[in-house]
Amino acid sequence: MRADIQHRRLTAARRRRGGSALVEFALVTPLLLLMLAGVLDYSRALTKAMAVANAARVGAQYGSASSTQSNDTAGIRAVALNSAPNFTGLTVTSRQVCQCAGGSTVSCGGSCGASKMQVYVQVDVQATSQAIFKYSGLPFTGSVASRATMRAR
Repeated sequence: MRADIQHRRLTAARRRRGGSALVEFALVTPLLLLMLAGVLDYSRALTKAMAVANAARVGAQYGSASSTQSNDTAGIRAVALNSAPNFTGLTVTSRQVCQCAGGSTVSCGGSCGASKMQVYVQVDVQATSQAIFKYSGLPFTGSVASRATMRAR
């Protein structure tokens, strides 16, 4: 008889613990899901930032192959966009930048006197990163930009 009473008490205690674990799980689950959503949104933004940086680098690499290619804005744009085929909405701009040997910037049509003019290509790529989930009071949409500069041969 005494063993039967002890068994009932242990069973009731286990039920209470099981019930409190269920309540704790119900309270913690929304917080864990919110954290998971934040990690997913951040990883998407990071992936887009890496693609934008790579597109700028690839465009600058194409433009730096020669001084004529450094003026090929359509070619630079096409190469940069093709390097990130899974992303839409990328904006690519490029321009030539010329400097004298001392580092002073000059017009590319001008001259550096006795020193040789160095021609650079500068590629800027921009995109917007949209969040998957909408958080009230926390806008997660932002602009991602990258610039790459390389010397033309």
